[in-house]
Amino acid sequence: MRIGIYLPSFGVDASATVAEHARHAEDAGFESVWAGDHLVPVRPFLDATLVLATAAAATRTVRVGFGVMVLPLRQVAWAAKQVASLQHLSGGRVLLGVGSGGAVHGDAAFRAVGVPFAERGARTDAALEMLPALVEGRPVLVNGPASAPEVTLTPPAVMPPLLVGAGPERRAARFGDEWFPAFSAPEEVAAGRERIAALAAEYGRPAPKVTVGLSVGLGDLPEAEVDAQVRALTAYGMSEDEARRSLLTGGPAQAAERLAALAEAGAHRVVALPFASDRRRQAELFAEAARLVSAPVRGRR
Repeated sequence: MRIGIYLPSFGVDASATVAEHARHAEDAGFESVWAGDHLVPVRPFLDATLVLATAAAATRTVRVGFGVMVLPLRQVAWAAKQVASLQHLSGGRVLLGVGSGGAVHGDAAFRAVGVPFAERGARTDAALEMLPALVEGRPVLVNGPASAPEVTLTPPAVMPPLLVGAGPERRAARFGDEWFPAFSAPEEVAAGRERIAALAAEYGRPAPKVTVGLSVGLGDLPEAEVDAQVRALTAYGMSEDEARRSLLTGGPAQAAERLAALAEAGAHRVVALPFASDRRRQAELFAEAARLVSAPVRGRR
C-alpha cells in the first residue's frame, strides 16, 4: 500500500518547516506529501501550490499532492499554468486532487473571487473538461465565443493523475483517474468503488483507483485532543459516533488492521491527516503501521 501524509501547510507548526516535514516524510518511507487548498479558512493557511513547490524542492522522490485543489476558485487557465509549472519544478511528481469546495467551509472564498457559490459544481465540471488539454499544451477555447482565438499554454507538461474528491460520484467516474474519499470506513470505500466503477463503464472508462484520506492520531493522545477532533469532524455532517469510528487511533498494530481492511476494500493509497500536535511522531507511527501491513506473515511461503 502507498502512504501519504498532509504537510502542516497552515504555517503554525513551530517544530519544523514545511521543507523539513517533507524531507522527514520522504526519509520515513512515504510515497507522497499533500497540502490542502483554502483561500479564506478559519485558521492561517499557506497557498497549496507554494507549499508543494517548497516540498518538491526539498526532496528527491516523494510525490506532491493537492488534497484537494478547489478548482472553481480559479480561472481554469491559471489552474492549468500552476499545475504544469509544478510538474516541471518537481520533475513530474504531482498528484492532482480536485474538488468543488464543500459547504462546511462556507462561501467566503467564493465571494472573495466573485464566483457564485451555487455554481461551483458546474464550474468544476467545465474546468475538468479543459484542464488536461491546457496542461498538455494543446489549443483550447477558454471563456470566449466560437470565433475567439484558442489558448495554448507553454511549456506543456504531462497531465498528472487526477484524483476527484467529494461530490457527485459521476464526476469521479467521468474525469477521475482515482476517487479520493475522506473519513470513509472500509465498507463505504468498497461500496463506493463499485458504484463508481459501474458509472465509469458508462463513459467507456476504466474503474478509477481509490485513494483514501484518514484523520489520524496514533499513540497515547490526551482524550481531550481526540474529542476535539471528533467535534471538528461532525461539521462535515457526520454523527459523533460516525466521527469517532472514522478516526485512526491506537497503536501501529491497530492502525495496520485498518489499513489492511482499506486495502481489501480496494484502496491503493491512504493519506494521513494528523490531528495530533507532534506531527513528526505521527508520521513515524503511521509509517510503522504501513510497514506492518506490507510485512510477510510469519510462516508464509
